[in-house]
Amino acid sequence: MLGLMQHQPLLISTLIEFADRHHGDGEIVSRRVEGDIHRYTWRDVAARSRRLARALDGEKLAPGERVATIAWNGYRHLELYFGVSGSGRVLHTINPRLHPEQIAWIVGHAEDRVLCFDMSFLPIVQAVHAKCPTVRKWVALCDADKLPADSGIPGLVSYESWIAAQPDSYHWPELDENTASSMCYTSGTTGNPKAALYSHRSTTLHAYAAALPDVMNLSARDSVLPVVPMFHVNAWGIPYSAALTGCKLVFPGPALDGKSVYELIEAEGVTYAAGVPTVWQMLLGHMKPAGLKFSKLNRTVIGGSACPPAMISAFQDDYGVQVLHAWGMTEMSPLGTLCTLKNKHLALPPEQQMKIRLKQGRAIYGVDMKIVGDDGKELPWDGKAFGDLYVKGPWVVREYFKGEGGDPLVDGWFPTGDVATIDADGYMQITDRSKDVIKSGGEWISSIDIENIAMAHPAVAMAACVGMPHPKWDERPVVAVVKKPGAEVSKDELLDFYKTKTVAKWQVPDDVIFVDAIPLGATGKMLKTKLREQLKDYRLPGTS
Repeated sequence: MLGLMQHQPLLISTLIEFADRHHGDGEIVSRRVEGDIHRYTWRDVAARSRRLARALDGEKLAPGERVATIAWNGYRHLELYFGVSGSGRVLHTINPRLHPEQIAWIVGHAEDRVLCFDMSFLPIVQAVHAKCPTVRKWVALCDADKLPADSGIPGLVSYESWIAAQPDSYHWPELDENTASSMCYTSGTTGNPKAALYSHRSTTLHAYAAALPDVMNLSARDSVLPVVPMFHVNAWGIPYSAALTGCKLVFPGPALDGKSVYELIEAEGVTYAAGVPTVWQMLLGHMKPAGLKFSKLNRTVIGGSACPPAMISAFQDDYGVQVLHAWGMTEMSPLGTLCTLKNKHLALPPEQQMKIRLKQGRAIYGVDMKIVGDDGKELPWDGKAFGDLYVKGPWVVREYFKGEGGDPLVDGWFPTGDVATIDADGYMQITDRSKDVIKSGGEWISSIDIENIAMAHPAVAMAACVGMPHPKWDERPVVAVVKKPGAEVSKDELLDFYKTKTVAKWQVPDDVIFVDAIPLGATGKMLKTKLREQLKDYRLPGTS
């Protein structure tokens, strides 16, 4: 027997229509590439998204064809989120931090038909457009008078002139909710990137789940700053959850330095911000010397890589901002877990609460997870056993676009490549990437734990731990350290610092290497593969 409820497919177009109807006067603020501040409303987003959809119809783009973006977080990019997917095409966000050759490969693999870009990325487009024969139309996200006299890109048009002649009335097609809506390629640290192809259903369900009180807890009373890029897994789904809840959105554009982010937070009364640790490190680095405080910011979600304890403490103790640790991946749309405390944990002493907050958190509804050992058997949720983390759910990929990489699932579960523990309350903690775990004398050492201790030292700006070959112990940990500007610390001082922490003697690094910078990938994550390459001639003390 089937239920007798009305059938309405879960479509991205319904999100923007809802925002238009119920939160039409909600504000969208963007710092533009031009440097000024642009303001308008959810009602404007909806109207211009409909114009965009008509412009795409005018290009004779078939349903399912891809429209690519190379753009910062801003209002025009937001319109593309809804106008492209809502009209039945697929939004393909491209990370501009990738190598131009890789960008050209991705555009060709996706078979993009239209490519829209911010003017600050004109040099990238000029470098790759001749290698992108699938693209039929190039659109610069700017006013007509901002187009260069000779860009070298045939048929280049401005976004504003492209949509200007279109009426803002449009009947969104009623698609099957499993229709593809958007795609995002993995960072491709090994081999060519692979694309996760999201659906209207998966995206809408993810938007619902992300907005829940024990997840991002978004509401129409919030002013939200997504520093996490819209080209990186759909800014963690915030644009969609924002339309669903009607919160104010504040976009930083290309200005991601600490000073610019702080000034925008204060000027726009931001209550909630989201980003990776490297961005918040720049923000805190700007604030502390100047003795600055936040007036309204009360919580921030930090993901992309493990958040150092010192950063959580700084936000909470110095600025009264609650840090929500999160974990996910491109293949998960991306949210998998978020760390909010249960009621029974609120009475715990601060140091015990901190132990929980350092974990990546509890699975949100829609995500199931498990950890398995080397024998493939599921391990207990006791907070001690650690194994390979597997996930499944309605917004987790079942395969990659064009079948790249074959079938990634194992008995219906997606292997994340992370090693983790899960405690009795369901809090998951990443102990390492499976390829980064250090195996020393038959014991496993978490590189993340080693990095967090180094980051707690007042002279350390960034740290990365890798395992180096050892003739007796197989591998031993070495920590590469970037010192804070003007700060000094010696190798012996840092190794002595480890002895003051609750870490076993055999887990203390064998050496400290001071470097000018830690190599970072296109999404801000540490590239330990490159760090290992840089250290290929390095030898541990006492070995040859």
